[in-house]
Amino acid sequence: MQQVILVNESDQQIGIEEKLKAHQLGLLHRAFSIFIFNKKKELLLQQRARTKYHSPLLWTNTCCSHPMPGESTAQAAHRRLHEELGFDCNLKESFTFLYKTEFDNGLIEHEFDHVFIGYYDQQIVPNKQEIESVKWISLENLKDDIQKNQEKYSYWLRQCFSKLII
Repeated sequence: MQQVILVNESDQQIGIEEKLKAHQLGLLHRAFSIFIFNKKKELLLQQRARTKYHSPLLWTNTCCSHPMPGESTAQAAHRRLHEELGFDCNLKESFTFLYKTEFDNGLIEHEFDHVFIGYYDQQIVPNKQEIESVKWISLENLKDDIQKNQEKYSYWLRQCFSKLII
Protein backbone atom coordinates (compact mmCIF):
# COMPACT_ATOMS: atom_id res chain seq x y z
CA MET A 1 0.00 0.00 0.00
CA GLN A 2 1.66 3.23 -1.16
CA GLN A 3 1.72 6.15 1.24
CA VAL A 4 2.09 9.87 0.59
CA ILE A 5 3.53 12.64 2.74
CA LEU A 6 0.89 15.06 3.99
CA VAL A 7 2.09 18.67 4.13
CA ASN A 8 0.83 22.13 5.00
CA GLU A 9 0.84 25.04 2.54
CA SER A 10 4.51 25.70 3.41
CA ASP A 11 5.44 22.11 2.44
CA GLN A 12 6.16 21.12 6.04
CA GLN A 13 5.35 17.48 6.74
CA ILE A 14 2.32 17.05 8.99
CA GLY A 15 1.62 13.35 8.55
CA ILE A 16 1.45 10.30 6.32
CA GLU A 17 -1.59 8.78 4.62
CA GLU A 18 -2.41 5.94 2.25
CA LYS A 19 -2.29 7.34 -1.31
CA LEU A 20 -5.84 6.47 -2.39
CA LYS A 21 -7.34 7.75 0.88
CA ALA A 22 -5.44 11.04 0.51
CA HIS A 23 -6.98 11.42 -2.96
CA GLN A 24 -10.45 10.43 -1.74
CA LEU A 25 -10.33 13.04 1.05
CA GLY A 26 -8.46 15.73 -0.91
CA LEU A 27 -5.63 15.95 1.62
CA LEU A 28 -2.71 18.21 0.68
CA HIS A 29 0.35 16.07 -0.02
CA ARG A 30 3.82 16.39 -1.53
CA ALA A 31 4.31 15.58 -5.20
CA PHE A 32 6.69 16.27 -8.06
CA SER A 33 6.50 16.84 -11.79
CA ILE A 34 9.43 16.31 -14.17
CA PHE A 35 9.95 18.05 -17.50
CA ILE A 36 12.65 16.53 -19.73
CA PHE A 37 13.88 18.41 -22.80
CA ASN A 38 16.06 17.28 -25.68
CA LYS A 39 18.75 19.23 -27.59
CA LYS A 40 16.06 20.67 -29.87
CA LYS A 41 14.37 22.15 -26.75
CA GLU A 42 11.41 19.82 -27.26
CA LEU A 43 9.54 18.53 -24.21
CA LEU A 44 8.99 14.81 -23.67
CA LEU A 45 5.30 14.21 -22.97
CA GLN A 46 3.73 10.99 -21.81
CA GLN A 47 0.20 9.77 -22.36
CA ARG A 48 -0.99 8.24 -19.11
CA ALA A 49 -1.89 4.55 -19.25
CA ARG A 50 -5.54 3.68 -19.74
CA THR A 51 -5.45 1.78 -16.41
CA LYS A 52 -4.60 4.87 -14.29
CA TYR A 53 -7.18 5.53 -11.57
CA HIS A 54 -7.49 9.16 -12.63
CA SER A 55 -6.72 11.06 -15.83
CA PRO A 56 -6.27 7.93 -17.98
CA LEU A 57 -5.02 8.54 -21.54
CA LEU A 58 -4.42 12.25 -20.93
CA TRP A 59 -1.15 13.76 -22.13
CA THR A 60 1.00 15.17 -19.38
CA ASN A 61 4.55 16.16 -18.51
CA THR A 62 7.38 13.65 -18.73
CA CYS A 63 6.86 12.06 -15.31
CA CYS A 64 5.12 12.82 -12.03
CA SER A 65 4.48 11.06 -8.75
CA HIS A 66 4.90 11.32 -4.97
CA PRO A 67 7.89 10.81 -2.69
CA MET A 68 7.51 7.99 -0.18
CA PRO A 69 7.90 8.61 3.55
CA GLY A 70 11.62 8.91 4.35
CA GLU A 71 12.53 9.68 0.73
CA SER A 72 13.55 13.14 -0.46
CA THR A 73 11.60 14.65 -3.32
CA ALA A 74 14.74 14.64 -5.50
CA GLN A 75 15.39 10.94 -4.74
CA ALA A 76 11.79 10.12 -5.65
CA ALA A 77 12.02 12.07 -8.90
CA HIS A 78 15.07 10.07 -10.02
CA ARG A 79 13.44 6.79 -8.92
CA ARG A 80 10.22 7.40 -10.83
CA LEU A 81 11.95 8.69 -13.95
CA HIS A 82 13.81 5.38 -14.15
CA GLU A 83 10.72 3.29 -13.25
CA GLU A 84 8.45 5.00 -15.79
CA LEU A 85 10.82 5.76 -18.69
CA GLY A 86 13.88 3.55 -18.20
CA PHE A 87 16.44 6.33 -17.83
CA ASP A 88 17.80 8.87 -15.37
CA CYS A 89 19.50 12.23 -15.88
CA ASN A 90 20.51 15.32 -13.96
CA LEU A 91 17.48 17.14 -12.60
CA LYS A 92 17.22 20.65 -11.21
CA GLU A 93 14.30 21.83 -9.12
CA SER A 94 12.88 24.90 -10.84
CA PHE A 95 9.79 25.97 -8.86
CA THR A 96 6.87 24.74 -6.76
CA PHE A 97 3.15 25.30 -7.04
CA LEU A 98 0.04 24.23 -5.19
CA TYR A 99 -3.13 23.02 -6.87
CA LYS A 100 -6.41 21.30 -6.11
CA THR A 101 -8.88 19.74 -8.54
CA GLU A 102 -11.65 17.16 -8.40
CA PHE A 103 -11.92 14.46 -11.05
CA ASP A 104 -15.05 12.93 -12.58
CA ASN A 105 -14.59 9.79 -10.45
CA GLY A 106 -14.75 11.81 -7.19
CA LEU A 107 -11.03 11.70 -6.42
CA ILE A 108 -9.40 14.99 -5.43
CA GLU A 109 -5.85 15.89 -6.36
CA HIS A 110 -4.50 18.39 -3.80
CA GLU A 111 -0.75 18.69 -4.19
CA PHE A 112 2.24 20.76 -3.25
CA ASP A 113 4.14 20.06 -6.46
CA HIS A 114 7.92 20.37 -6.91
CA VAL A 115 8.85 20.89 -10.57
CA PHE A 116 12.13 19.44 -11.86
CA ILE A 117 13.73 20.08 -15.24
CA GLY A 118 16.29 17.88 -17.01
CA TYR A 119 17.80 17.22 -20.42
CA TYR A 120 18.08 13.86 -22.19
CA ASP A 121 18.65 12.68 -25.77
CA GLN A 122 19.06 8.93 -25.58
CA GLN A 123 16.84 5.85 -25.57
CA ILE A 124 13.51 5.93 -23.76
CA VAL A 125 11.86 2.70 -22.60
CA PRO A 126 8.33 3.53 -21.39
CA ASN A 127 6.81 1.29 -18.72
CA LYS A 128 3.55 0.14 -20.36
CA GLN A 129 1.87 -0.25 -16.96
CA GLU A 130 2.33 3.51 -16.44
CA ILE A 131 2.50 5.00 -19.94
CA GLU A 132 0.40 4.49 -23.06
CA SER A 133 2.65 6.54 -25.36
CA VAL A 134 5.37 9.22 -25.44
CA LYS A 135 6.21 12.05 -27.83
CA TRP A 136 8.53 15.04 -28.15
CA ILE A 137 6.87 18.43 -28.78
CA SER A 138 8.01 22.04 -29.01
CA LEU A 139 6.73 24.37 -26.29
CA GLU A 140 5.11 26.54 -28.96
CA ASN A 141 3.19 23.60 -30.44
CA LEU A 142 2.22 22.38 -26.98
CA LYS A 143 0.95 25.83 -25.99
CA ASP A 144 -1.16 26.01 -29.17
CA ASP A 145 -2.58 22.52 -28.69
CA ILE A 146 -3.41 23.11 -25.01
CA GLN A 147 -5.36 26.23 -26.03
CA LYS A 148 -7.27 24.31 -28.71
CA ASN A 149 -7.67 20.93 -26.96
CA GLN A 150 -7.27 21.40 -23.21
CA GLU A 151 -9.36 18.27 -22.52
CA LYS A 152 -6.48 16.14 -23.90
CA TYR A 153 -4.08 17.34 -21.18
CA SER A 154 -3.76 16.75 -17.45
CA TYR A 155 -4.98 19.47 -15.12
CA TRP A 156 -1.57 19.88 -13.47
CA LEU A 157 0.24 20.27 -16.79
CA ARG A 158 -2.16 23.03 -17.78
CA GLN A 159 -1.67 24.71 -14.40
CA CYS A 160 2.12 24.78 -14.37
CA PHE A 161 2.80 25.20 -18.09
CA SER A 162 2.72 29.02 -17.91
CA LYS A 163 5.30 28.95 -15.09
CA LEU A 164 7.67 26.69 -17.01
CA ILE A 165 11.00 28.40 -17.68
CA ILE A 166 13.89 26.65 -19.42
